[in-house]
Amino acid sequence: MTASRPLTLVALGALAAAAGHIGPAAGWLPGPRALLWPGLDGRGDPGRVALTFDDGPDPDSTPHFLRVLDGLGVRATFFVLGERLARHPELGRRIAAEGHELAVHGWRHERPWRPRPLADRREVARTAELVAGAQGHWPRWYRPPYGILTGGRWAAARAAGLRTVLWSAWGRDWTAQATADSVRAEASASLRGGGTVLLHDSDATGAPGCWRAALGALPALVGDCRVRGLRVGPLAEHRTPTPPE
Repeated sequence: MTASRPLTLVALGALAAAAGHIGPAAGWLPGPRALLWPGLDGRGDPGRVALTFDDGPDPDSTPHFLRVLDGLGVRATFFVLGERLARHPELGRRIAAEGHELAVHGWRHERPWRPRPLADRREVARTAELVAGAQGHWPRWYRPPYGILTGGRWAAARAAGLRTVLWSAWGRDWTAQATADSVRAEASASLRGGGTVLLHDSDATGAPGCWRAALGALPALVGDCRVRGLRVGPLAEHRTPTPPE
Protein backbone atom coordinates (compact mmCIF):
# COMPACT_ATOMS: atom_id res chain seq x y z
CA MET A 1 0.00 0.00 0.00
CA THR A 2 2.80 2.35 0.98
CA ALA A 3 4.84 1.46 -2.10
CA SER A 4 1.94 2.09 -4.46
CA ARG A 5 1.25 5.57 -3.12
CA PRO A 6 4.38 7.22 -4.60
CA LEU A 7 3.63 5.53 -7.92
CA THR A 8 0.10 6.92 -7.81
CA LEU A 9 1.40 10.42 -7.07
CA VAL A 10 3.89 10.17 -9.92
CA ALA A 11 1.14 9.05 -12.29
CA LEU A 12 -1.12 11.90 -11.19
CA GLY A 13 1.72 14.36 -11.62
CA ALA A 14 2.39 13.07 -15.11
CA LEU A 15 -1.27 13.38 -16.01
CA ALA A 16 -1.40 16.93 -14.67
CA ALA A 17 1.70 17.88 -16.66
CA ALA A 18 0.24 16.36 -19.82
CA ALA A 19 -3.04 18.20 -19.29
CA GLY A 20 -1.22 21.48 -18.78
CA HIS A 21 0.77 20.91 -21.96
CA ILE A 22 -1.94 19.82 -24.36
CA GLY A 23 -5.13 21.07 -22.65
CA PRO A 24 -5.14 24.50 -24.34
CA ALA A 25 -5.07 22.73 -27.71
CA ALA A 26 -8.82 22.22 -27.26
CA GLY A 27 -9.02 25.75 -28.61
CA TRP A 28 -8.23 24.28 -32.03
CA LEU A 29 -11.81 22.97 -32.21
CA PRO A 30 -13.92 25.67 -33.93
CA GLY A 31 -17.06 25.13 -31.85
CA PRO A 32 -15.55 25.48 -28.35
CA ARG A 33 -13.21 28.22 -29.56
CA ALA A 34 -16.00 30.37 -30.98
CA LEU A 35 -18.13 29.88 -27.87
CA LEU A 36 -15.55 30.14 -25.10
CA TRP A 37 -12.66 32.16 -26.55
CA PRO A 38 -13.91 34.67 -29.13
CA GLY A 39 -10.58 36.51 -29.03
CA LEU A 40 -8.73 33.30 -29.81
CA ASP A 41 -11.23 32.73 -32.61
CA GLY A 42 -10.09 35.99 -34.20
CA ARG A 43 -13.49 37.60 -33.80
CA GLY A 44 -13.60 41.37 -33.98
CA ASP A 45 -15.44 44.32 -35.49
CA PRO A 46 -18.58 42.88 -37.19
CA GLY A 47 -18.12 45.29 -40.07
CA ARG A 48 -14.69 43.91 -40.91
CA VAL A 49 -12.89 40.74 -41.96
CA ALA A 50 -9.27 40.17 -40.93
CA LEU A 51 -7.20 38.61 -43.72
CA THR A 52 -4.20 36.56 -42.57
CA PHE A 53 -1.51 34.45 -44.22
CA ASP A 54 0.75 31.80 -42.67
CA ASP A 55 4.11 30.13 -43.36
CA GLY A 56 6.10 32.78 -45.23
CA PRO A 57 7.97 34.76 -46.17
CA ASP A 58 8.62 32.83 -49.37
CA PRO A 59 10.47 34.52 -52.26
CA ASP A 60 8.79 32.20 -54.76
CA SER A 61 5.22 33.05 -53.78
CA THR A 62 4.87 35.94 -51.30
CA PRO A 63 5.65 38.63 -53.91
CA HIS A 64 2.69 37.41 -55.98
CA PHE A 65 0.40 37.89 -52.98
CA LEU A 66 1.79 41.36 -52.38
CA ARG A 67 1.10 42.29 -56.00
CA VAL A 68 -2.50 41.04 -55.92
CA LEU A 69 -3.21 42.60 -52.54
CA ASP A 70 -1.85 45.91 -53.77
CA GLY A 71 -4.11 45.74 -56.81
CA LEU A 72 -7.09 45.06 -54.56
CA GLY A 73 -6.16 47.88 -52.19
CA VAL A 74 -6.09 45.43 -49.27
CA ARG A 75 -3.63 45.08 -46.41
CA ALA A 76 -3.25 41.87 -44.41
CA THR A 77 -1.42 40.21 -41.52
CA PHE A 78 1.42 37.81 -42.37
CA PHE A 79 2.27 35.24 -39.68
CA VAL A 80 5.88 34.46 -40.49
CA LEU A 81 8.22 31.66 -39.49
CA GLY A 82 11.41 32.87 -37.84
CA GLU A 83 13.74 30.58 -39.76
CA ARG A 84 12.28 31.79 -43.06
CA LEU A 85 12.39 35.45 -42.07
CA ALA A 86 16.02 35.01 -41.06
CA ARG A 87 16.74 33.70 -44.56
CA HIS A 88 14.72 36.40 -46.34
CA PRO A 89 14.84 39.56 -44.19
CA GLU A 90 14.48 41.80 -47.24
CA LEU A 91 11.13 40.20 -48.04
CA GLY A 92 9.96 40.77 -44.47
CA ARG A 93 10.91 44.42 -44.78
CA ARG A 94 9.06 44.63 -48.09
CA ILE A 95 5.88 43.19 -46.58
CA ALA A 96 5.97 45.84 -43.86
CA ALA A 97 6.94 48.65 -46.25
CA GLU A 98 3.88 47.90 -48.37
CA GLY A 99 1.62 48.49 -45.37
CA HIS A 100 1.03 44.95 -44.17
CA GLU A 101 1.39 43.66 -40.64
CA LEU A 102 3.93 41.02 -39.59
CA ALA A 103 3.14 38.59 -36.79
CA VAL A 104 4.77 35.53 -35.18
CA HIS A 105 4.10 31.97 -36.35
CA GLY A 106 6.99 30.42 -34.42
CA TRP A 107 10.53 29.58 -35.47
CA ARG A 108 9.81 26.33 -37.32
CA HIS A 109 6.57 24.68 -38.37
CA GLU A 110 6.58 21.83 -35.87
CA ARG A 111 3.97 19.79 -34.02
CA PRO A 112 4.33 19.95 -30.23
CA TRP A 113 4.41 16.24 -29.37
CA ARG A 114 6.29 16.81 -26.11
CA PRO A 115 6.55 19.73 -23.68
CA ARG A 116 9.46 22.09 -24.39
CA PRO A 117 8.58 25.30 -22.53
CA LEU A 118 12.07 26.81 -22.50
CA ALA A 119 12.58 26.19 -26.22
CA ASP A 120 9.09 27.57 -26.95
CA ARG A 121 9.88 30.75 -25.06
CA ARG A 122 13.27 31.17 -26.72
CA GLU A 123 11.98 30.56 -30.25
CA VAL A 124 8.90 32.78 -29.98
CA ALA A 125 11.02 35.63 -28.56
CA ARG A 126 13.66 35.13 -31.25
CA THR A 127 11.06 35.32 -34.00
CA ALA A 128 9.41 38.37 -32.44
CA GLU A 129 12.77 40.14 -32.40
CA LEU A 130 13.27 39.46 -36.11
CA VAL A 131 9.75 40.69 -36.85
CA ALA A 132 10.38 43.87 -34.87
CA GLY A 133 13.55 44.42 -36.84
CA ALA A 134 11.68 44.02 -40.13
CA GLN A 135 8.70 46.25 -39.40
CA GLY A 136 10.17 48.71 -36.91
CA HIS A 137 7.98 47.84 -33.93
CA TRP A 138 7.18 44.87 -31.72
CA PRO A 139 4.55 42.49 -33.15
CA ARG A 140 1.13 42.06 -31.52
CA TRP A 141 0.09 38.56 -32.52
CA TYR A 142 1.11 34.92 -32.25
CA ARG A 143 -0.42 31.97 -34.07
CA PRO A 144 1.09 28.56 -33.28
CA PRO A 145 1.99 26.18 -36.13
CA TYR A 146 -0.96 23.95 -37.07
CA GLY A 147 -3.05 26.07 -34.70
CA ILE A 148 -2.05 23.72 -31.86
CA LEU A 149 -1.83 25.86 -28.76
CA THR A 150 -0.04 24.11 -25.90
CA GLY A 151 0.53 25.43 -22.41
CA GLY A 152 4.17 26.10 -23.29
CA ARG A 153 3.33 27.95 -26.48
CA TRP A 154 0.72 30.07 -24.76
CA ALA A 155 3.12 30.95 -21.96
CA ALA A 156 5.84 31.77 -24.50
CA ALA A 157 3.53 34.15 -26.35
CA ARG A 158 2.53 35.90 -23.14
CA ALA A 159 6.16 36.20 -22.04
CA ALA A 160 6.92 37.90 -25.37
CA GLY A 161 3.98 40.29 -24.96
CA LEU A 162 2.00 38.70 -27.80
CA ARG A 163 -1.69 37.90 -28.06
CA THR A 164 -2.57 34.49 -29.44
CA VAL A 165 -5.12 34.35 -32.24
CA LEU A 166 -6.21 31.49 -34.49
CA TRP A 167 -8.99 31.93 -37.10
CA SER A 168 -12.70 31.57 -37.72
CA ALA A 169 -12.51 30.55 -41.40
CA TRP A 170 -9.91 28.91 -43.61
CA GLY A 171 -9.55 27.95 -47.23
CA ARG A 172 -7.96 24.48 -46.90
CA ASP A 173 -5.49 25.80 -49.42
CA TRP A 174 -2.58 23.57 -48.40
CA THR A 175 -3.75 20.42 -50.18
CA ALA A 176 -2.88 19.15 -53.64
CA GLN A 177 -6.59 19.15 -54.51
CA ALA A 178 -7.14 22.82 -53.66
CA THR A 179 -8.30 25.14 -56.44
CA ALA A 180 -9.18 28.81 -56.47
CA ASP A 181 -12.86 27.89 -56.47
CA SER A 182 -12.53 25.38 -53.63
CA VAL A 183 -10.57 27.83 -51.48
CA ARG A 184 -13.15 30.55 -52.04
CA ALA A 185 -16.04 28.21 -51.26
CA GLU A 186 -14.40 26.77 -48.14
CA ALA A 187 -13.50 30.17 -46.71
CA SER A 188 -16.86 31.75 -47.54
CA ALA A 189 -18.78 28.91 -45.92
CA SER A 190 -17.55 29.90 -42.44
CA LEU A 191 -16.73 33.56 -42.91
CA ARG A 192 -18.93 36.12 -41.19
CA GLY A 193 -18.58 39.77 -40.33
CA GLY A 194 -16.02 40.05 -37.55
CA GLY A 195 -14.25 36.88 -38.68
CA THR A 196 -10.61 36.10 -39.37
CA VAL A 197 -9.72 34.12 -42.47
CA LEU A 198 -6.61 31.95 -42.71
CA LEU A 199 -4.78 31.41 -46.01
CA HIS A 200 -1.16 30.54 -46.84
CA ASP A 201 1.30 32.56 -48.90
CA SER A 202 3.74 29.65 -49.12
CA ASP A 203 3.71 25.93 -49.86
CA ALA A 204 6.54 25.34 -47.37
CA THR A 205 4.33 23.03 -45.28
CA GLY A 206 1.73 22.11 -47.93
CA ALA A 207 1.51 20.44 -51.30
CA PRO A 208 3.93 21.83 -53.89
CA GLY A 209 2.39 24.82 -55.67
CA CYS A 210 -0.73 24.87 -53.48
CA TRP A 211 -0.25 28.60 -52.84
CA ARG A 212 -1.55 29.25 -56.35
CA ALA A 213 -5.03 28.19 -55.26
CA ALA A 214 -5.07 30.76 -52.47
CA LEU A 215 -3.68 33.42 -54.76
CA GLY A 216 -6.34 32.70 -57.38
CA ALA A 217 -9.11 32.85 -54.78
CA LEU A 218 -8.10 36.22 -53.36
CA PRO A 219 -9.89 38.61 -55.76
CA ALA A 220 -13.20 36.75 -55.56
CA LEU A 221 -12.96 36.29 -51.80
CA VAL A 222 -12.30 39.99 -51.23
CA GLY A 223 -15.09 40.80 -53.67
CA ASP A 224 -17.51 38.57 -51.75
CA CYS A 225 -16.70 40.47 -48.55
CA ARG A 226 -17.17 43.84 -50.18
CA VAL A 227 -20.52 42.87 -51.68
CA ARG A 228 -21.64 42.12 -48.12
CA GLY A 229 -20.42 45.51 -46.95
CA LEU A 230 -17.42 44.10 -45.06
CA ARG A 231 -14.07 45.87 -45.01
CA VAL A 232 -11.02 43.64 -45.36
CA GLY A 233 -7.79 44.38 -43.56
CA PRO A 234 -5.15 43.26 -41.03
CA LEU A 235 -5.76 42.09 -37.49
CA ALA A 236 -4.40 45.38 -36.16
CA GLU A 237 -7.58 47.09 -37.42
CA HIS A 238 -9.88 44.31 -36.28
CA ARG A 239 -10.13 45.09 -32.56
CA THR A 240 -10.39 41.47 -31.47
CA PRO A 241 -11.70 40.79 -27.95
CA THR A 242 -9.08 40.06 -25.33
CA PRO A 243 -8.60 36.30 -24.94
CA PRO A 244 -8.72 34.71 -21.47
CA GLU A 245 -5.60 34.87 -19.29
